[in-house]
Amino acid sequence: MWITSKIKQVLLVLKPGVVTLRYPFEPHPVPKDFRGAPHWDHHKCVGCGACSDHCSARTILVRDICQEIRVLLYDASRCTYCGKCADICPEKAITMTERFELATDNKEDLTERMELFMLTCQRCGRCYDMENKNVIERLDMKGYRYDNLEKRLVIKKTTEQFDEKMLSFSDNYTRPTKVEG
Repeated sequence: MWITSKIKQVLLVLKPGVVTLRYPFEPHPVPKDFRGAPHWDHHKCVGCGACSDHCSARTILVRDICQEIRVLLYDASRCTYCGKCADICPEKAITMTERFELATDNKEDLTERMELFMLTCQRCGRCYDMENKNVIERLDMKGYRYDNLEKRLVIKKTTEQFDEKMLSFSDNYTRPTKVEG
C-alpha cells in the first residue's frame, strides 16, 4: 500500500520536469539595469575625487603622491554596488558592469589601482587633466589628499600646500579602539 503512494508521489514530481536553473553550469542573464561591479576608464577620468567623496561604503581612496600624480584605489571587497560613484562622475568614466561573481582567495584580485598624471593650475593650485577641456570648474577639491592607501583608510583631509605633518599623520593613523560617549 505504501509503495503505491510513493510511486504516485514520484510520478507527480517528475511530471512538470526541471523547474530550477542549472546555475553554475548555465548562468542566468542579469536583468536590465543590473548594477554589478564598477569599472573605471582611465582615459576619461580627470581625477576630481567626487567618486571617493560620495562613496558611502568608503571603498574608493584618493591620495596625491605629489602635485602631478594622483592615485585612486578601489577596494571591491567592501563595495555595495550602489552606483553613486557612476552617477556622480562628471566625465562618465565609471560604469556599472554586469559582473557580480567576484569570489577569490586573494584580496588583490578585488583591487583596482589607477595612477593619473595631473597638471596644476598656476593660478589656483588645482589639479586638472590636460586631455579634457573645461573641467576645471567641475573639480571641487583643492591641493593634496591624504587618504591612506596601504591601510585602506579614508582620511578626508586636504591641504592647499603639501604638508609633511599631514602625510605622517595619515601614514601612522590607527582606527579608534573603542567608542567614547
